[in-house]
Amino acid sequence: MVEKQRIHAAVLFAALAAIAPAGPAQNTTDWLANTYGTLAAHVGNAARSMWVAPEGAIYTASMWDEYGGGVAIYQNGRTIGSIGTHGEFQGSAIAGNATSVFAALQYDSSYGSGAVGRYDRRTGIRDLFIQVSASNNRPRIDVVTGLASAGSLLYASDFYGSRVRIYTTDGVWQRDINVSGPGALALDGAGNVWIAQKSEGTIVGFSPTGQLLNTIRMPGGSHPSALYFDASSGQLMVGDEGPDMNIKRYALSRTPTLAGTFGIPGGYLDTTTGIKGQVGAKRFTRIAGIGKDTAGNLYVLNNPWGGSWDLGRDGGTDIHSYGRAGNLQWTLQSLNFEGVAAPDPTTDGSLFYGGTNLYTGRAGGTFVANTVDPFAYPSDPRINMNDISRDEHFGQLATVGANRILVASGQNPSTFYFFHFNASNGYIAIPDASIPGPAFNTTLRVTHGFCIDSRGGVWAGLDRTGDIYHYPLTGFDGSGKPAWGPGIPIRIPASIQPLARIIYLADSDIMILAQGIVGSTDWTSIGTRIEVYHGWSAGNTTTPDPVINLPHGDAKAMDAAGAYLFVSYWFSGISGPERPDIDAFGLTTGNLDITLVNTSPGTVDASSAMDSMYGIRAYLRSTGEYVVTKNNVKGNSVTVYRWTP
Repeated sequence: MVEKQRIHAAVLFAALAAIAPAGPAQNTTDWLANTYGTLAAHVGNAARSMWVAPEGAIYTASMWDEYGGGVAIYQNGRTIGSIGTHGEFQGSAIAGNATSVFAALQYDSSYGSGAVGRYDRRTGIRDLFIQVSASNNRPRIDVVTGLASAGSLLYASDFYGSRVRIYTTDGVWQRDINVSGPGALALDGAGNVWIAQKSEGTIVGFSPTGQLLNTIRMPGGSHPSALYFDASSGQLMVGDEGPDMNIKRYALSRTPTLAGTFGIPGGYLDTTTGIKGQVGAKRFTRIAGIGKDTAGNLYVLNNPWGGSWDLGRDGGTDIHSYGRAGNLQWTLQSLNFEGVAAPDPTTDGSLFYGGTNLYTGRAGGTFVANTVDPFAYPSDPRINMNDISRDEHFGQLATVGANRILVASGQNPSTFYFFHFNASNGYIAIPDASIPGPAFNTTLRVTHGFCIDSRGGVWAGLDRTGDIYHYPLTGFDGSGKPAWGPGIPIRIPASIQPLARIIYLADSDIMILAQGIVGSTDWTSIGTRIEVYHGWSAGNTTTPDPVINLPHGDAKAMDAAGAYLFVSYWFSGISGPERPDIDAFGLTTGNLDITLVNTSPGTVDASSAMDSMYGIRAYLRSTGEYVVTKNNVKGNSVTVYRWTP
């Protein structure tokens, strides 16, 4: 009898469960902007120099990789390890031989700048320190700008010393070659050293004893950024960072002559083989390294355009491997570090716009375009190293009709830059304006929240005004350039001061305001109170409903779409655990309906805490699916959450 009751109860429970309302559907997890999604396999951050060992092992140097050594090692399209700590190297130069790797070191308080370390290729241990330059007080500035090694000798470009210094590979100085602005180096089969002078567009050759042999004067506008001597052809391969964006091959006879090129002239800016800005096979961006292995495979390191505060995060890692016939075999890409990409409404979220790059696809995605044209727009703030932000890799996007407005900003910005697009410029983002700036008639920083809404309207909490300023979009000119009307001040509700974030959903007239940390001078963080105003533009600027009280006190970034607010968090306390997940709150109820978590930990890393103010973007697709992108610092990628309630 007891057993029959148990069976009956189990059947009844199952029946009730079948008719009970289902809980929220689980999200899926994906990633963009890195070839590999896990920390163990991820491609390292922003490599700016490369050396290829004869067997095909690729060594790249970066100034910073959050979760790996600054010298990353690859082979056959895979990550096979790294050397050093994540902030040990400058990234400006690397070379090697059968047993060692030599790399320019980052500024250190104990020795300064302008030094080179020798590392055992087998153990990864630094076993020699060489102080190359007397310019040892230049933090985050390239001092050693070229390295090359052959036989028992090591050559190093001392940029500020206007010389190339020659050592034994054990660090014993031999002699100097005086040359202005030395950069990339290559050694030919006769022991001659070839020195790139990037700003002058020339390459000078010296004999083993230091006698000037030849000067190669490249075509006007050329900037030799990488050198490699190809022993199989006897030619010097020169990466051109100028408008040609290709590799030039010089036959090293008594008078060096241009023997040919590799790559599409104009690179990613060429319009005869693709759309302006489009990257791809032989459509190179900024060539930073060239190398070959004994099997004849060619490796080209690109560093896509887009400036940053420490040089080492200039654009991203983009390695192309080509076979003997010149066909692309594979790529290794790490295109994002401190940055995020916004889903594009025009394509219903199939394209993603970062501050400098454009992506599509899944499982790493496809690098579609670099949206910077440094030649047509040399004053683009994204490549201005003197700009206040210098790392505008965070993208926000508004689409109004056929027009797109891109807003690019830095990690914790007080300045926002606006760009537009048109057919004649393809994927290139054309610089327009900034806030603060003349177009918005203000010099005040944006320290109390920023938003560009779906209709192109701009909302900005200007520093120490106590107001939210609304700048309505007034239209576009014939080239697609947007314009805005005068700012309309709206008093910040007292209940939400100090204001930290603004999100306005124009289609539903919902304003979402997040309070900062009361009593703190940190204007970059979010407190625990968020107010939702329905009918804001209709006049409701005083009565929030609902008020959301966050369950954690370490919120950093948020965005909203459709019926939900998405909130991302920083560390729990000063030394507490990271909070990598994203909470989704209903905009009508204020309830926490779901926490977006990593559902694919075997293939996707999503473990980074949020350390940027605008590090997530949210979009509701026409299918009812929410797409939420998140800055993933450790994985050098963009995490993508997809969720259908």
